[in-house]
Amino acid sequence: MKRCPECMRDYYDDTMLYCLDDGSALLEGPATAERLIDMLPTVEMTSGSSRRPSLPGEKTAFLPYGVGYQSQEVRRGLDKRILAGAALALAVFAFAGFLVYRYLSPDGSGPINSIAVLPFQNNSSDADTDYLSDGLSESLIFRLSQLPGLKVSPTSSVIRYKGKDTDLASIAKELGVESVMTGRVVSRGDNLNITVELVDIRNNRSLWGQQYERKMSDLLTTQRQITEAITQNLQLKLAGNETKAITKRYTDSNEAYQLYLKGRFHFARRTEEDILRSIDLFRQAIALDPAFALAYVAVAESYAVMPSYPYMSPKEAMPQAKSAIVKALEIDPELPEAHTLSGVIAATYDWDWDKAELEFKRSLELDPNLAITHYRYAWVFLSPMGRHEEAIAEMKKAMELEPVSLIQGANFAAVYMYARQFDLAVEQAKRTYELDPTFITGKSWLCHSYNARGNYAESLEIAEKQTDFRLGVQLSVAYAKTGRRDAAMDLINRLKELEKSTYVVNYWLAVSYAALGEKDEAFLELEKSYQARDWFLPRIKTDPFLDPLRDDPRFKDLVRRTGLPE
Repeated sequence: MKRCPECMRDYYDDTMLYCLDDGSALLEGPATAERLIDMLPTVEMTSGSSRRPSLPGEKTAFLPYGVGYQSQEVRRGLDKRILAGAALALAVFAFAGFLVYRYLSPDGSGPINSIAVLPFQNNSSDADTDYLSDGLSESLIFRLSQLPGLKVSPTSSVIRYKGKDTDLASIAKELGVESVMTGRVVSRGDNLNITVELVDIRNNRSLWGQQYERKMSDLLTTQRQITEAITQNLQLKLAGNETKAITKRYTDSNEAYQLYLKGRFHFARRTEEDILRSIDLFRQAIALDPAFALAYVAVAESYAVMPSYPYMSPKEAMPQAKSAIVKALEIDPELPEAHTLSGVIAATYDWDWDKAELEFKRSLELDPNLAITHYRYAWVFLSPMGRHEEAIAEMKKAMELEPVSLIQGANFAAVYMYARQFDLAVEQAKRTYELDPTFITGKSWLCHSYNARGNYAESLEIAEKQTDFRLGVQLSVAYAKTGRRDAAMDLINRLKELEKSTYVVNYWLAVSYAALGEKDEAFLELEKSYQARDWFLPRIKTDPFLDPLRDDPRFKDLVRRTGLPE
């Protein structure tokens, strides 16, 4: 046993060197008999004595321990040797009680089946090192997600708690997990101090805590050590291939790994500038380690999402995404994320539907608990194909794995909408909108869902407050359906003027013209959409906003050319 001489906190992990609260060097056993005597009146002699205290108002991403021991006066002249012996006996009994509680009590000995790794706090003075704190937690999530028997909340679910004062029990309840890991990172030059803690939410008890004093060059090794320690403390029984998965080396270049973490940090921001910056960083990582498969996947993902915003045309972005994902699969054919992205490219750009389904199914074989695969399988393949029951089932699975993902929740509303289940679409879109009213994709699909159900006033109430042109189609449809033709045409003309200088999604212009009853103009835009291979064109088969065009032979011809079943 070790103890902090300042706050008197006990540690039963002999590998601990410093206090998790104040950083003081730990001492072996009680510092002095007198200090332990001071604790005598407040130590509980029960099997619950090792329970982690819950403090009033304790709300932080890294919960500190603070035990308010009150010192007691000891009568003068009392034989301190007797007291020292009593103190020693008490320590032995207390430690025995801890062991009974830790290993035999029914609420603490069972394996844990779910975990959330919260964004690490960056306690460095330099905000530019945020990539380290964010990247370390994301990397731990990625490795733990390789374990088939463990539910791991993904980065997109936990990132919303970054920098927020939220109680751990509340977070665990929202995410549906039994344990939460928190941490903080301090970077000083080439030196790193990483502090981590794993808490069993079922009984509010700390399972494990550790401090790592490392050089920046040891970051990769430290990450693997933390992952292994987590699996041990969660009492996971791993087969040989599962142990290999969490210790797998994706690169041996620490510099390449840091560039990859910086790239992921910028990619998560999703602005055009940040995504382009992420691609540059991922390519720098590849230059240092040409066998870094995950970096190739990251390059492919960055390019693949750009046409959907739209920051880049599909014909400019998708060939580069395809090239990167081919290389990733050459290096590591067993990487599920690579197969998922290959399926996305096949569905949204190549319109090779057979290949897309094979890739999604292969990814799910490799990792059936990868939420993003269930989500993308439903969103870009099953829904456009008109296989609505399967799409909804896959989206529900994705939401079970990742219940507070904004992007999944928003697009789940779209899946309902394309399935003509408009009430459920509005209900789902509202839930996502309430989680974050500023999230553009959430606002977009709430307006779409309102329009599909005929609630044009509700759609306009949200869309008219926005300046983002991505809500232009929702506005033009609502204007057209409420008799404001001039307002709808004004939006269309603004987009067509913008088209002269940048990529514009012609598919949305076609939807706007369809709402106005301008069939010929709608088909002209759909043909442009076909030639540009617009990201949304595969929605043509199921999109309710294109219903005014369905009885035209040109519509059936376009469906046939996209390879979708009629």
